[in-house]
Amino acid sequence: MIQCKDCELYQSDAGGKRAFKCNPFTNIKEPECIAKWQLIRLEMLLSSYQGMLQWYGKMAPLQDKIIQFMQREINDLDESDSWKLDDDVPEEEEDI
Repeated sequence: MIQCKDCELYQSDAGGKRAFKCNPFTNIKEPECIAKWQLIRLEMLLSSYQGMLQWYGKMAPLQDKIIQFMQREINDLDESDSWKLDDDVPEEEEDI
């Protein structure tokens, strides 16, 4: 099994950033390359998911404030419209 760093489809720049030019549909050298490619993609998916979770963590306090504000507005609207609904009248008097 060849190492990725020894493959001609692998590139690395001066900053240490890795670039893989292999494509499992066209130019895989060995069967093990598919497993490595899957691990690389899984790692990319995991890092993007962790970034999304961090973003949601930053947005959570703002979302809580917005929800509380909207709940207060809805409650105020319900209170202001309560005169339209006469809940204090007993059912017996309504029939008369």
